[in-house]
Amino acid sequence: CPQDVQIVSTDDNQVFLALQEWYQSDTFNLYQSDPQGVYYSIVLENVRSTKQPEENILIDILEVRGIRGVFLANQKIDGKVTTLITYNKGQNWEPLAPPTTDMNGKPISCKAPHCHLHLHLRWADNPYVSGTVHTKDSAPGLIMGAGNLGSKLVEYKEEMYITSDCGKTWRQVFEEEHHILYLDHGGVIVAIKDTSIPLKILKFSIDEGRTWTVHNFTSTSVFVDGLLSEPGDETLVMTVFGHISYRSDWELVKVDFRQSFPRQCTESDYVSWQLTDLQGEKCIMGQERSFRKRKDTAFCIKGKSYISALTTKPCQCTEQDFNCDYGFERSHTDGNHCFADFWHNLDSPPEDCHLGKIYESSTGYRKIISNMCEGGLNKQQSATQHSCPLLPPKGLQVSIKGQMLAVAPGDDITFIVHQEKGDTSSTKYQVDLGDGVRAIYQNLTVTDEPIQHRYKNPGIYKVTVKAENMAGHDEATMYIQVTAPLQEVHLEVAPITGRNHEVNLTAIVLPTEANLSVFYWWIGDNLQPMLTLQNSLLTRFPETGEVSITVQASNGRSMVQDTRTVQVYDNFQVIRLSFSMNLDRFNPNIPEWREDIGQMVTKILTKRIPAIIQALNSNNVSFKVRGGIQVLVMLADPDAGFYGAAKGPGVWALAVIILISIFATGSFILYKFKRKLPGSRNVYAQMHNEKEQEMTSPVNHSEDTQHIIQGEEFIDDDLDSQTLGNAGGSPAFRSLIRTTNNHCY
Repeated sequence: CPQDVQIVSTDDNQVFLALQEWYQSDTFNLYQSDPQGVYYSIVLENVRSTKQPEENILIDILEVRGIRGVFLANQKIDGKVTTLITYNKGQNWEPLAPPTTDMNGKPISCKAPHCHLHLHLRWADNPYVSGTVHTKDSAPGLIMGAGNLGSKLVEYKEEMYITSDCGKTWRQVFEEEHHILYLDHGGVIVAIKDTSIPLKILKFSIDEGRTWTVHNFTSTSVFVDGLLSEPGDETLVMTVFGHISYRSDWELVKVDFRQSFPRQCTESDYVSWQLTDLQGEKCIMGQERSFRKRKDTAFCIKGKSYISALTTKPCQCTEQDFNCDYGFERSHTDGNHCFADFWHNLDSPPEDCHLGKIYESSTGYRKIISNMCEGGLNKQQSATQHSCPLLPPKGLQVSIKGQMLAVAPGDDITFIVHQEKGDTSSTKYQVDLGDGVRAIYQNLTVTDEPIQHRYKNPGIYKVTVKAENMAGHDEATMYIQVTAPLQEVHLEVAPITGRNHEVNLTAIVLPTEANLSVFYWWIGDNLQPMLTLQNSLLTRFPETGEVSITVQASNGRSMVQDTRTVQVYDNFQVIRLSFSMNLDRFNPNIPEWREDIGQMVTKILTKRIPAIIQALNSNNVSFKVRGGIQVLVMLADPDAGFYGAAKGPGVWALAVIILISIFATGSFILYKFKRKLPGSRNVYAQMHNEKEQEMTSPVNHSEDTQHIIQGEEFIDDDLDSQTLGNAGGSPAFRSLIRTTNNHCY
């Protein structure tokens, strides 16, 4: 599985790309495509890559501008980086020949095969300066770059070298790296040292780097930020821009070289040169090409009408004009022979082969794209012709136009069927849209006949397409969610609870038939929500205080939310209640109805508190502790203050009264959420009185207030004080109210 892919070059219906294989960390393999861009063949392995800031990766390969088919690349093998050049789009790669003398004319002891020229192939971070290698379309054959001589590329050595015959011969021009700018089709080469110190001189050459002239472009040294030329390849005017200090504004200095040339060039001022590779071969990419350049002694301007290409002549085809075809590799022992890979079936038909057509099995070779050779050797002529067989369908896919897999009832949907491989003309396609609609199509993927449909009802629909012919079959499936947009969501939660008590959160979504909703729960200040597919969630609150709870419901087409606040107390007892089945008979799942019921039942329960207070004032509440000591429960003196009350037993009675008050409000309100609580369906609210009382509700919403008030008649108006005063030593409050049936609604 490749880790990264980068496009290197695209021209003449061919793609050059660099691909990093799973086993490579700092290198890429270079591939070239066939004319259709479908099959790729490897042309160079282990091209070096460098990771830049912001995770950018630069690959050491450069297309030489001006002459088609010429590339430079840095290959890294066993940690050693060497520079290679190709003249035929990667079929053959060779190391660069070293110069014979240094910049001072002294002989160099660098001889092949142990010593070569190596270049840094880096792009400049600054767009206003050249990279380490500079070429230009209007100056064919002229290459100037930074590098070193030796057995490998050395990072810190950046001597400057130049060639004017497209890499066949090189000359050293500087000992340090310079920024380069070509003017007048390469007739003037400008160089400024790449340094962090301020400068006021530049160098220029009018004889392809053989001699250099120093020019003071400013009287005050500046930090050079970039070089710009005026529009047009023929221009002789450039601008140096920079700053005098890091706090100053930009300084722009224009340099005009037109005064250095007294006249325009004529035909007698040019000389021709012929392109050859490092071996002296004149036929490159199937043709002989000659170019012209200005004589070293001619001081004239090439101008706008200058044309560098002179003549082209096709050559007869040879071994060098063919590459290995897809599925074949070049032999390491015999570079002219291509052999089939173990996985490649020589007689396998191409993917676009349809029944009734003819295809040719490859001989293992194909002519290099853009190669212009004619006649001579034809390594493709012995290809065998075959009739296209009937191929089974493969790679069947079904999708929706617009990629929307969640739609509303009644929406227009257009299904698209695509088949990657196999015959299509004789294939039948059976389409099942999941709602009872079925159809059979012939030649569906060729005619592009649309499949349009509307789903009436919400639901999940399985769409299936089966493709079948005499050779085989294939199948594709997708699921469509048809749902109406959500209107609202109601969060149901008890407004009061105790610390670390289990709390049920329930989201009621409208419309109730909404399907496949996802719920996002935010509790307190937590920015990370909890996700559930169910509309309820059990949680606990570890801290006392006020807690905000927000729920969002989403079904792929819409999103709604609701927020509630819960008060968390340190000591709080929850007693769950259940109600008879007819409570919601005419008002199912209506939050407002439950809210009204909650208020009325709370009112009923709070009316019992005065009776409890009366019993306490009458000293009728007591219990025994160990040793037979009788403890009397009474109300605390309200004038004694908290501190005084805490010193006597009266504080416990006050705590009990507070607890009963909280219970009277909280125990009922939990009614609204009881139906979502997991566990036993028998829910009780306990007091010592074993008499069963029914908490009834009206069956007609219009009579709710009257019937609920009548419900008070089912609860005793007077509490038996002797019952509350339990002389048996059991807890003071053991039971309250029990429902008439076990259905927790």
